[in-house]
Amino acid sequence: MSRIRGKDTQPELWLRRRLHALGYRYRLHGRKLPGRPDLIFATRRKVIFVNGCFWHRHEGCQFAATPKTRPQFWAEKLRGNTDRDARVRRELESAGWSAYVFWECDVGDQNSLASVQAFLGPPGTGVY
Repeated sequence: MSRIRGKDTQPELWLRRRLHALGYRYRLHGRKLPGRPDLIFATRRKVIFVNGCFWHRHEGCQFAATPKTRPQFWAEKLRGNTDRDARVRRELESAGWSAYVFWECDVGDQNSLASVQAFLGPPGTGVY
C-alpha cells in the first residue's frame, strides 16, 4: 500500500488538464481544508476530490470489488476510508464549502466532465 499515490494520479491529471483547457483555475491539495481536496476553487468555495473506485468504494463500480484474501482486514480498512470521506464532507459543508467527487472510472467520459462543469459553473468567474 505504500506505493499507492495520494496525489498526481492519472485520473487527477486527466481532470486537471481538461478543466484547465476549459478555462478553470484552481489550487492543488489544500492543507488548510479538511481532507486535503485535490482541486480547490477558493473564490467559488468549491472543491473536487478525485477518488479511486477501489479505495473509496464506488457503489456499483466494477473496480470496487473486495479482495478475497484477508476479507476482515479489507472490510475494516475500506470502511474506515468511507467513514473518513463522509466526515470530511460534513466538515467542509459545515464550513460553507461544496464538494464534488470525481471517480476514476469517469476518466474519458464527457458526460462526467459536463457534470463537473455544471457543479463549478461557467469558467472565468471570480478572482484567483
